[in-house]
Amino acid sequence: MKLLIIFSSIFGLLIGGCQHNPSQRTAPDAIQVQTDGLFEKLVAVRRDIHQHPEVAGHESRTAATISAHLIAIGLEVQAGQYGHSVIGILRGGHPGKTVAWRAELDALPGDFRDPALFRSQNPGVHHACGHDVHIAIALGIAEVLAKQRDSLHGTVVFVFQPEEETFKGAKALMDRGIFSSITPDEIYGLHVAPLPVGQIVVRADEMYAYARRVSIRLKNELSKVDIVQLTKNLNSELSRSRTGAKPWQLQDISDPAIGLTSPSNAFQDYLIMDATFDARTENGDLVLDFNLYETTASQLGGIISRVERVIDASGHKRQLVSVSYVQENPTVLNNAALTRFAIRTLQRSRSVGAVRPTFGQVPFFNDDFAYFQQKIPGVYFFLGGSNAGKGLIAMNHAPDFQVDEESIRVGVSSFSSLLVARLGTPGQAEQEPPADGAISIALFDAHTYHRKSHRE
Repeated sequence: MKLLIIFSSIFGLLIGGCQHNPSQRTAPDAIQVQTDGLFEKLVAVRRDIHQHPEVAGHESRTAATISAHLIAIGLEVQAGQYGHSVIGILRGGHPGKTVAWRAELDALPGDFRDPALFRSQNPGVHHACGHDVHIAIALGIAEVLAKQRDSLHGTVVFVFQPEEETFKGAKALMDRGIFSSITPDEIYGLHVAPLPVGQIVVRADEMYAYARRVSIRLKNELSKVDIVQLTKNLNSELSRSRTGAKPWQLQDISDPAIGLTSPSNAFQDYLIMDATFDARTENGDLVLDFNLYETTASQLGGIISRVERVIDASGHKRQLVSVSYVQENPTVLNNAALTRFAIRTLQRSRSVGAVRPTFGQVPFFNDDFAYFQQKIPGVYFFLGGSNAGKGLIAMNHAPDFQVDEESIRVGVSSFSSLLVARLGTPGQAEQEPPADGAISIALFDAHTYHRKSHRE
């Protein structure tokens, strides 16, 4: 991993609503019915995968389960292009563009507390990041679209990727030419997040802060007191955040007052560092490594020189050997035009309101989906998975991680509608929707819509 309420102009929402006609509502309504019909099956798949988690590089059972489902619904399947990858190809009934959807296979190592009744049967391994939910959603989208293949203009490629948690799988697949025979025009994916179930959050450009690992090499002449003081100085001089904001407190992500969907959210314009430094002796030198998270790309180029100035000001210039980045992972970067199209499509099919909050970037996490986006324009969404009323908190990589499985229904219905829109009548899907001024986010609560529509 490693969050979405979709927002636009209220006028755009009203105008969009006025333009609807029965034929425009047919596809989303049919998709909702199909999704409801598949829901229990997808929940069973998710629970089976949850009970049999596999760490990065060992996802053989998971891959076999996915392949069997894809073959059963009539997709072409390619396996093992890298590791335990599975590619499912759905060819529509008419020529058109190629769209890809990504999901991940691997679970996390570690003794996370798993309160689910269908808890992991593999000691020391747990789906504590939601990849089991992602798989169920992707399989659901594949089955919904397979039922409509005759009307689709183009091809859908479902990429089930291994080794996301190690940040290796996507890059390896791209390096090995996964798309050499069939090249997507665009790619989409999601990640379950600790927002309320039913919420989908997206924006153009960066979804996560830029992560960098810095390595400082010094002559081994510093005392423990000197090292502690230097790390304090680095944290004090490098870190920044908005007044009163605490972007390192991930539990605030879903807070309506300061969370990601609030206009005054705490997750904007910051540089924060990990609380701990990795200190070791190497070839007679002292090495200090630490991670930092920066929201603004233009700031990254000056960080090394700032570290050097802090070391100088701390009185250790003579001991300094070098400062460098030892890890510079790319970050998820959503294509602006496709994001606008996604927002408009999701709003028109399930909108319940329109708000204009600002939107921040999540620290500490990232996703190697970024490697796909380096070559293929795409959009990555956060899908709410928490339900406080049920005591379910989908805080990734944390003990007691749980996901409300209603998020599977929301994900399948919502993103099947989006992909159908992208593979609709040629020319219609190609046309970029009108820009919404400065708005890059929209409010979309499909869970509320679903419950309301069933009451009616």
